[in-house]
Formats: sequence, C-alpha cells, structure tokens
Amino acid sequence: MLTRLRKTLCAAAVAGAAGGAAAAPMTLQDYLALSGPGPDRHIAYGSAPSQFVELFKPAGQGPFPVVILIHGGCWTVHFGGIAQMRNMAGALIRNGIAVWNVEYRRVDEEGGGYPGMYQDVAAAVDLLRQEAAGHQLDLARVVAVGHSAGGHLAQWAASRHRLATDSPAYRAAPLAIPQVISLGGLADLRKEEGLIKTSCDRAMVQLTGLPSAARPDVFSDTSPAELLPAGVRTVLVTGELDTVSPVRVAQDYARRARAAGDAADVVVLPNASHYDEVAASSPAWKLVYAEIRRALALP
Repeated sequence: MLTRLRKTLCAAAVAGAAGGAAAAPMTLQDYLALSGPGPDRHIAYGSAPSQFVELFKPAGQGPFPVVILIHGGCWTVHFGGIAQMRNMAGALIRNGIAVWNVEYRRVDEEGGGYPGMYQDVAAAVDLLRQEAAGHQLDLARVVAVGHSAGGHLAQWAASRHRLATDSPAYRAAPLAIPQVISLGGLADLRKEEGLIKTSCDRAMVQLTGLPSAARPDVFSDTSPAELLPAGVRTVLVTGELDTVSPVRVAQDYARRARAAGDAADVVVLPNASHYDEVAASSPAWKLVYAEIRRALALP
C-alpha cells in the first residue's frame, strides 16, 4: 500500500509541475456550487420526498457498467447532496458509464437517521436489480462510490449482507457489490465518533439510534467496520489536505479491513481537500476516475 501511495503522490507531483502551478484546493463553497446534467430518469422507491434515485445513461447501446453514487453532506440536509454528485455523473456518462445516483432521508428529515436512512439506502440500491434490464445496465460490473457520509453508507451498502436478520436494516438477498470506492468516508463509527462530532457536528445517536436489550451494541448494524470481513474490496481515496476525514482515517480503516481478511487500498490525492475528490473539474479527478475504471474492469 505504501509503495502505491508514494507512486501516486510522485506521479501527480510530476504532472502538476509539467502543467504549471497547482490548482488551489476546493472549498466547501466550491463544492456547493458543483452542478451537472439532469438525470434521464427520476425513480421513486418510497413516498417521502427524499426517497428516490436518479438514473444517468450514456449514449449508445448497453449493457453499461454502473456506478452507484451516494452523496455525503455530514448526514444532514445543510451541506448539499445529490445535486453536487451530478458533476461526477456527467463525466461518467460521457465515458460510457451509467450512474445510479441515490437520495435518502438524512438525520434531520422525518423518518431519517436510524433505521430509516439505512433502510432507504438498502431499498435504493436493491431497486437497481429491478430496473437494470429495462435500461441495459450490467449488474456484473457495479461499483459503489460514496463521498464523506456517503462513503460510510456506500461501504455499509456493500457490507449489509453481514447484518443479523433481526436488525431493522436487514433485507434478504441484497444486491451484491464486490467493490467500493470511499471518497473521504467516515465508516468506522465507533473509532471515529469524536472526529464525526468535530467534523460534522453529529451526535452518534443520530447515526446509530439508542441501545436496547435486543440491540445493546448500536454499531453492530450501522458501522461497516463492525461488519468486517465482508468479502469486499475497498479503495479509500482521500485528499492530502482533507481535515474532515484526514488521511489517517483511511489508513486506519484499511489496516483493520486487511487484518480481517478483506482487500483494502489507500489512495492519497495530492494538494486536495475533502471536496476535490468529487469534482470532475479538479486535478484529482484523473486519479478518482482511474480507480472507478479499475473497479469496473474497464481498459
């Protein structure tokens, strides 16, 4: 992993030197200003306003590989969300990759938090199986990509086949997701409780619910780290200058995943913040896009 990390840093540094001064790292306001094309379809999976997915389809004939895209925003409605992810979606469809852009009820929406937020993500992801044939989507080539809080939820979506059947978030026969790319994700809720509080101002109870006699460990069905090993390859991508989810977070999770027997890699984006990783206009996009293509086994 360290060798790959160093190679990534050096290659990007050389590219930056060849192209002149490096672009300034993106700010929260830059991220909130991101936009992209409208979706080809808006598909509801529930009656609440936030229970829907957006389908973006490339031109031409499929079957198309699919990115399941899950936005971040600190699990709250106040820091953007699905609209910003359209920036990535636009770049992906131009390159022949379909996008399943997931919206969900966040902690400050009615029915959000635990377990509603997790039930939403599960329902949205599993809906892809129902819609795939009609839209020429290739379920043999799927990767989940999540940013920040969405990194947590993308990793959880790929690991939820490990949930106990008595969990309120359990669904039988979930869609198999063999690979996840977590962009500045915060997926070890137990270990990162303090960081989540300082970075996102989230009390852990908002994400996990309260313990009960039947569920004494609130992390058991909410934290992907507790669901290891999941048989999933995880690529943890993080900005060198990320202060919301620092490089150390990705490294710690990768060590834990590998110790449990799962494959995990860390990619550090030079001179990048928490927001460059989701912007197709950012110099970091080339590295993020390369990981997506690798996960989908595209040349």
